[in-house]
Amino acid sequence: MPNNFTGKAGIQLPNEDKEDEDEEEGMNDPVDANETTTYALNNTFVHPEMFYISGFQDMPFANYFYIFLFLVYILTVFCNAFLIVLIYLEQSFHSPKYIAVSNLALADLCTTTAVIPKAIDTFLFNSNFIRYDACLANMFFVPYFSAVQSLSLVILAYDRFLAICFPLQYHSINTNSRMIIIISSTWMFSAVTLSIMVLLITRLNFCGSTVINSYFCDHGPVYRLACNDFYINIIMAFTNIALFLFVPLTFILFTYLAIGVTLLKITTSEGRQKALKTCTSHIILVAMFYIPIAVTYLSATFVNFHPNARILNNLLSSTIPPMLNPIIYTLKTDEMMNSVKKLLKSKQGKNGKVRNFKVLSQ
Repeated sequence: MPNNFTGKAGIQLPNEDKEDEDEEEGMNDPVDANETTTYALNNTFVHPEMFYISGFQDMPFANYFYIFLFLVYILTVFCNAFLIVLIYLEQSFHSPKYIAVSNLALADLCTTTAVIPKAIDTFLFNSNFIRYDACLANMFFVPYFSAVQSLSLVILAYDRFLAICFPLQYHSINTNSRMIIIISSTWMFSAVTLSIMVLLITRLNFCGSTVINSYFCDHGPVYRLACNDFYINIIMAFTNIALFLFVPLTFILFTYLAIGVTLLKITTSEGRQKALKTCTSHIILVAMFYIPIAVTYLSATFVNFHPNARILNNLLSSTIPPMLNPIIYTLKTDEMMNSVKKLLKSKQGKNGKVRNFKVLSQ
């Protein structure tokens, strides 16, 4: 067995003398030998000490792309942190809608932090090797925060559905405490589901290649490296795609179908435009998040993408929307823009007072 593999057995592996005795007993008793062999196979898992994350293959100017990702990360952290602080400081934003918005900003912040720093460390500084346990952690956190992102967009769709379709009952149905419970439930549900996905990886044997053709310890490329049956891992992969991609997208489409029916019942065009304006920012966020991912998964079944194209699309899909979400939500929401303007004016006023005080003191 190669040095970079370790066996994790449920029983202590026998020494050579014991193996010789077992072989002699097995020759005399074929049934016992068969049972012993089956028992050892079922209770031993071969796990590599290291995986190798391949990333881009001979992609020109790849280092410049990683520098671009670093700039994206800085901007993402600043914009989302600013949005969270703004919602926290502005008393009028302490409502179910903006609790959901701050939850999306937190999910965006976590997703980018899980992806970009590790990708830069791996490829820009040639740290392609990753320990088995660290790989499992990476396999959990990247899809975990992406799943929370997806469910956060569902929560925002639910909020808009109640606000437009049930405006009179909105404040009694959608309270701050209920919104917090819903948000907490989505984080917990995602954690449990993806923990099961990662735990199922530990039952796989890796006795061949340990090269992962992705930009992180991606679930699909990892379980395909196994040399024993991974049918249950395939089922889990399709279950997660359904739970965190197609089911949320279907729910959002149905909510907007109901919203569209409600808007048609509004008699004045001004009322329809006012109601629709509250949804435009969310519609843009949904399109940016779901369309690239859905196109990737659907087209992969018909077209064999080059690994670089698949990795580039997945990497941009997981990093660009978190950067643009707070910008779009701020620019497309009147309340947010007014709050930002008020904050900037108050800051300018304070700076003016400080300058006047310095002049007078001189």
